[in-house]
Amino acid sequence: MAFTDLQSFLALLEKEGELKRVTEEVDAELEVTEIATRAVKENLPALLFENVKGSSYPLVINSMASMRRIELALGRPAEALGEDIVRFMEDVNPPSLDSFWRNRSTGWRLLKIRPKNTRRAHSQQVVEEPQLDQLPILKCWPEDGGRFFTLPLVISRDPKTGAGNMGMYRMQVYDQRTTGMHMQIQKGGGFHYQIAEKMGKPLEMAVAVGGDPSLILAAIMPLPEGLDEVAFSGIVRGQRTPLTKAKTIDLKVPAHAEFVFEGVVKPRIRKLEGPFGDHFGHYSAAGDHPVFEMTCMTRRKNAIYPATVVGIPPQEDRYLGDAAQLALTPLMRLVRHEVKDMWAYYEAGFHNLLVVSVDPRYQREPIKTALGLLGDGQLSLTKNLVLVGPDVNPRDIGEVMQSIRRNFDAEQDFHLIARTAADTLDFTGEALHKGSKMILDATRGPDGEGKPTALALPANITAMAPGIEKHRLVGKTMLVVQTSGEGRSIVQKLVDNPLIGSVKIVVAVSADVDIDDDENLLWGIFTRFDAVLDVMFSRTEFRGLAPVYSGVLGIDATWKPGYQKPLVMDPEIVKKVDFKWSRYWK
Repeated sequence: MAFTDLQSFLALLEKEGELKRVTEEVDAELEVTEIATRAVKENLPALLFENVKGSSYPLVINSMASMRRIELALGRPAEALGEDIVRFMEDVNPPSLDSFWRNRSTGWRLLKIRPKNTRRAHSQQVVEEPQLDQLPILKCWPEDGGRFFTLPLVISRDPKTGAGNMGMYRMQVYDQRTTGMHMQIQKGGGFHYQIAEKMGKPLEMAVAVGGDPSLILAAIMPLPEGLDEVAFSGIVRGQRTPLTKAKTIDLKVPAHAEFVFEGVVKPRIRKLEGPFGDHFGHYSAAGDHPVFEMTCMTRRKNAIYPATVVGIPPQEDRYLGDAAQLALTPLMRLVRHEVKDMWAYYEAGFHNLLVVSVDPRYQREPIKTALGLLGDGQLSLTKNLVLVGPDVNPRDIGEVMQSIRRNFDAEQDFHLIARTAADTLDFTGEALHKGSKMILDATRGPDGEGKPTALALPANITAMAPGIEKHRLVGKTMLVVQTSGEGRSIVQKLVDNPLIGSVKIVVAVSADVDIDDDENLLWGIFTRFDAVLDVMFSRTEFRGLAPVYSGVLGIDATWKPGYQKPLVMDPEIVKKVDFKWSRYWK
């Protein structure tokens, strides 16, 4: 079933038992976050809050917080979309009438890329002045700078070429008609604004809130630059996207969104935005960002306001991000034939850990592949990339660890890229947008699969360095130690100790990380280190100009002064939700 609006999708969710109406009054400041976060962890239905304090609009959250809901949204498993396109492209090359006939259903879906214009626009049933204080806009975390739109579809057009873009950028509310526009590095809307600003012109923008599921998924997909997400949503949906002309600006907007906010972002105007609790599980720092000035607000009659929460995983963005990569990863085989599969880990905030399965055709081709991926669109923001062989499932961290144990040799297989671009949300590098990357090549060597090293660890690991409070050996490959002390000295002492030489990696994490929980452990490691600043080895030497590392790889992944704070909910809100929990579900 193809959806061109949010409410028909919500009706299906309710019919399938995937949505719960909540009549108990809730507060959009913090309380909704605590409820939604618990609901994701407990695999509970999406929530439609019908009684939000201070607002006449209902609020829906977690509408795509499970793979079941994603499948209902798309009418098929997410991976089927990419796989069908790959089969189509492979089968029609070379083209023939027979091959096109065999793939007619996929070919018909690809033709849906062109949006259609309509004058019957549900999103313009009501036209009024913006009054943002009437919407149930969330304040998600205690130290957030204010209330934020968290699920906006931001539409813009390249001032020179006219190419369209739709992205999802958080928007802090300043007053009734102005918000921030936080466009991170590598975002299409940000590129459009840079062009307009150089021309000295305002950039027209429209923000749709409450688009259909295909629009939302298309907006978060790491599509090639210049490919319009609005158009691509037609392929995702299998039905052309209905658009209508905006009322006050020269843009086309989703015809059946719940709300549309029209406006401009003027050149050389900035305002302090943030902090904001982001999907790395920490606050991102406050900074100056462009300002969106609204000229008009249109909406449906009886509109529903949608939102999402990000933070320490798992959250709803886990399922959105996984669906996006399930749909797009098969397409990678069309341009990189050696790539068999790849997976970015939601536990690490996606960009912080990417595992790529490669079937090498010649020596060191995996490194060529890794460098190519690290220069490709949003994949260029990847911090840590692990290469594994064609028989290793990159989505299985246990298999990945065994591949590292068998095949990774630091002297041959560790690659450091210093002084490179970093994600806007990454706080671990030398400065904003500046950091480093590392590649671990755990593919099999030219002589086949390596042999696992014999493992013999001493029993008194906690006594090997002052400050170790607890430890865990992961997959006979990675020794994790928990400490409330200074992590770097602990890691260096361990990697220098010959009794630890049988493990491949030693990591120190802070006391707030649950090292017995795989999900929390991956978050605690990969959001808290920079390769140049925090990685060390048993031995380092120079051969010519090139550093050569050997022995055990050590990582100081402890929280350090200068890092952004991890997200912790206000204890009073936790108590409030504890007390009211049964009322939400009655």
